[in-house]
Amino acid sequence: MLCCEDEVFEQFEQVYLMVAVVKGWHHHKRQTDIFIPVNAMLKLVFYDSREDSPTYGKINQFVIGEPNPMLVTIPPGGVHGFKAIGIKPAYLINVPTEPNNYQEPDEFRIPPNDPSIPYDWSLREGSLDNGKGEWRP
Repeated sequence: MLCCEDEVFEQFEQVYLMVAVVKGWHHHKRQTDIFIPVNAMLKLVFYDSREDSPTYGKINQFVIGEPNPMLVTIPPGGVHGFKAIGIKPAYLINVPTEPNNYQEPDEFRIPPNDPSIPYDWSLREGSLDNGKGEWRP
């Protein structure tokens, strides 16, 4: 999934597995997230809130998992959220670049319907194919 020689590899602090149903908007000031889907399908949405970025203010969404495995890197300052799509929960591995700091958490939440982010989570772009959990855009 990830090797220390890969361009996206920065450092290793922890690895954890999430069962993704829905996780709304959030961002980190220091941490880079490296997401790797394990099964099912997941819609991962990235809103670029970094003022110095050439894609500032843009939305990018990824449909990842079976049959479209992909490693996605979320840089510090990038607002992101995800939800499982299909008929089963999605398992997602995260390899963040920072350890979890309970005294000073580096996770900042934003409501899913925040008007400053031009995205509507209720939109449905595509359909399931024959109820098998396969995503068809």
